[in-house]
Amino acid sequence: MKKIAKFIQSRFFITALLMLLQIVLLIVLLGLLAVNFSVYYALTLAASVFVIMDIANDKMNPSFKLPWVILVMAVPVVGAPLYILFAKSKQSRRISKRFKNYRTLMRNTLPNPDDPLDEIDSRDPQMGKLMRYVRHTAYAPVYRNTSSKYFSSGEEFFSAILEEVAKAEKFVFLEYFILEEGRMLNSVLDILKEKRDKGVRVRIMYDDIGSINKLPKHYDRFLESLGFEVSVFNRMKPSLDAFLNYRDHRKILVVDGNVGFTGGINLADEYINEVERFGHWKDTGVMIRGEAVTKLTETFLQLWHFSKGENTIDYSDYASTEKAESDGFVQPFSDGPSTDDQTTELCFMGLANSAVDHFYVTTPYLILDNEMTTALCHAAKSGVDVKIITPHIPDKKTVMAVTWSNYRTLLLNGVRIFEYTPGFIHAKSVCADSKAAVVGTANFDFRSLYLHFENCILFYDSKTVEAVERDFKETLEKCEEVSIDDIRKKGALYALLQALLKVFSPLM
Repeated sequence: MKKIAKFIQSRFFITALLMLLQIVLLIVLLGLLAVNFSVYYALTLAASVFVIMDIANDKMNPSFKLPWVILVMAVPVVGAPLYILFAKSKQSRRISKRFKNYRTLMRNTLPNPDDPLDEIDSRDPQMGKLMRYVRHTAYAPVYRNTSSKYFSSGEEFFSAILEEVAKAEKFVFLEYFILEEGRMLNSVLDILKEKRDKGVRVRIMYDDIGSINKLPKHYDRFLESLGFEVSVFNRMKPSLDAFLNYRDHRKILVVDGNVGFTGGINLADEYINEVERFGHWKDTGVMIRGEAVTKLTETFLQLWHFSKGENTIDYSDYASTEKAESDGFVQPFSDGPSTDDQTTELCFMGLANSAVDHFYVTTPYLILDNEMTTALCHAAKSGVDVKIITPHIPDKKTVMAVTWSNYRTLLLNGVRIFEYTPGFIHAKSVCADSKAAVVGTANFDFRSLYLHFENCILFYDSKTVEAVERDFKETLEKCEEVSIDDIRKKGALYALLQALLKVFSPLM
């Protein structure tokens, strides 16, 4: 009862309730207008035709179009106004335009003088083509002079973070979807306070919705009182606006511009199994050292300045000053709703399409659009060993139902799916043919690939590729394979629920 009472009093619940009341009030009002005024009903019917035309000609993915079309056609008196108010809000367009201006500023900000793409082209034309695409759409150079280390658990990752933050001399930047008070966060803050006293600049940015039920009220003020610079990304407000959907799902930690961390791990205790929520929590991360850290720093500063509303971006004091021993080719990149290019999804699809022997995916959620489903099925039917690991114990039962709704098509086309039986797997990685791998923050779902700000690192001919593949195979031993019979055993009612959830999953 105490937990329920605390949740009811939380800012998240109150804000969500106010938004829900606005939606209900709007629907009731529109319904009353439709009942009492035939002219209004006729106008919304006419408007629905133009709305459908707008949806058809919009650049959004077809998977996003379908639920809107169903809503507008089924209930035009409600669907058409909601589409206009929510999906076409002026505020979202204005904010997106402002963010695109920041992306323009990123071009050639700190260019990489050593561009190895021609060398990659000569060794592997397909990889050269893919990395060239990522460089073009995400302004993401390919680096050498960079070493990397892969961590197969949150516990290992945490130890490395503490060690490197303790060495900071100039600055430490942290950007996380979730911060939560506990051993992990407090241990990092304790070191940061020591560093602050020695003149190290500390900037902390976290997502408001990601952390809203995890932190005490006004936690940003508490952090500022400790002498840190703080930004809370896209604060949750009781207003119906599509930009509320756009969350900062990135996980970045940069030390002095020379050491950078990313992966699936947030600064909360479940990620290091200090507390148990859904069985054993399996997560992964990676550390890079050297020139490629510059791109992680740029990625942080880009969203930092946007979140702060600042009009200038100065990277000159934050570039990497260290050349590490080269470990293959390293390409950090970021993605988000500020661009029309789905760089992360197309990177995943490019690796799947180029795979000859195997293609491995680890993801906590599997909510796919038609393009990704086609790429995975095509690879499997072409003889590629396509394996996907998902959780056995879900953190969100509704999302897991949608994940299961994607299993049937994949299984029938030769993709093999395994669930991590000890608990919840939150790792996000891709590995293709032992030559290339991606480690980062992006899940195989709509929110990550279309609505969230994400960051990943593409590795080619690197020891991290070997480490990702080895970890995948070791994790596979703790998994249970899902068969088509398992899907059928769920029953007709569950299948109906899955079908309904799948149609509207892009809007969830």
